[in-house]
Amino acid sequence: MKKIKLIIAAVAMLSLVSISAVYADGFAPGEGLYIGAFVGAGSGIVQPKVTTQGGGLSSEGELNNTGGTFETTEGGLGLTGIEGGGIVGYGYKMGDLYAGLEGEMASGDVEFELTSDVDVVISGGAQESNAQKTFTKVNAKKDWTGGMFGRLGYYVNPDTLFTVRGGVLVSKFDVSSAGSTAYSETFYGGGPSFGVSMESKLAAIDPNLNLRIGAVYTDFLTAPVSGLGSLTSSLDTNEAGHDSEITGSALSARIGLTYSFFDVNSLF
Repeated sequence: MKKIKLIIAAVAMLSLVSISAVYADGFAPGEGLYIGAFVGAGSGIVQPKVTTQGGGLSSEGELNNTGGTFETTEGGLGLTGIEGGGIVGYGYKMGDLYAGLEGEMASGDVEFELTSDVDVVISGGAQESNAQKTFTKVNAKKDWTGGMFGRLGYYVNPDTLFTVRGGVLVSKFDVSSAGSTAYSETFYGGGPSFGVSMESKLAAIDPNLNLRIGAVYTDFLTAPVSGLGSLTSSLDTNEAGHDSEITGSALSARIGLTYSFFDVNSLF
C-alpha cells in the first residue's frame, strides 16, 4: 500500500515538473492567469451645473438676488494626484491575436481643494431666522476605483503585446467643507472606461514577468447633487434653493508589472 502511495506521489510530482517544463520559456505576455500591480499619475475634471432661484428671501418676502443657471462649459475643476493598485486577469493567446478579461482596484490621493481667505456665505443671514452658514474650504478626493474590463490585443512579437480594453469603472469620492460648520458626504460615480497598454516580457528576470505601460480614461457621466451632509437645498417656486448636477472624467497614466502563473490548458 505504501508503494502505491509513493507511486501516486511520484506521478503527481512528475506532472508538476512536466507542467513547469512546458512553460520553462514562460507564458506570453498576458497569457493565462496573471496578477499585477501598478502605480501612476491620475488626473480628472469635474464640471458643475447649478440652477438657482436666488440668494434668499428678504424681510418683505422677496428674493435678494437674481437666480439663474451657472455651469462650466469649457474646462472645469481639475483633480490631480498619485494612485496605485492591483489587477487580476486571464488571457488567451490565439496566434498573433489575444483576448482576455481583467479586473482592477486602485486607490490614491487624486483630489482638488478650493480655499478662500474670507468666509463664503452659503445660507442664513440677518434677514433670515436661521444662523448664517459659511465655508472657507471645499475638498473632493477620489478614495478608490474598481471595475472589470474585456481586452483585445495583438502580439507585435512573441514577447510584446499591445491591447485595448473597455469596461466600467466605479469610484468613491469623499467631499468635505470647512467653515462655520463642517460638512461631509460620500458620492459614488461610474461610467464607461477605455484603455490601451503595451506589455513586454522581462525574461532576464523571470520568463513569466512582464512590464506594462498604459493609460485609462473614464467618463463619469452626469449625476445630481442633492446636498453636502446635512446641508441640503431644494429648487421650489418662490423659494431660495438650487438644483445641482455634476459631470466629469478621469485619466490615469500607469506603469506596472504582471506575472502569469497558470494556464487552464495545462490541466488537459
